[in-house]
Amino acid sequence: MNVVVNGDERHLSTGTTVARLVDELGRSPKGMAVAVSEEVVPRSTWRDVELRPGVRVEVLTASQGG
Repeated sequence: MNVVVNGDERHLSTGTTVARLVDELGRSPKGMAVAVSEEVVPRSTWRDVELRPGVRVEVLTASQGG
């Protein structure tokens, strides 16, 4: 299935969860937030939320600066 992740189309296996997507992106989930179709997904539900074809996913990472 195809989804849009941070503006780029990406092919994922059917049944991919938010947790699996974050893992596939190779990023640490620390300081990360994920929104699916403009709704923030609580980290406690990442393993339960399956992505659907065509959804828009935004993966945001907090950064520290000065």
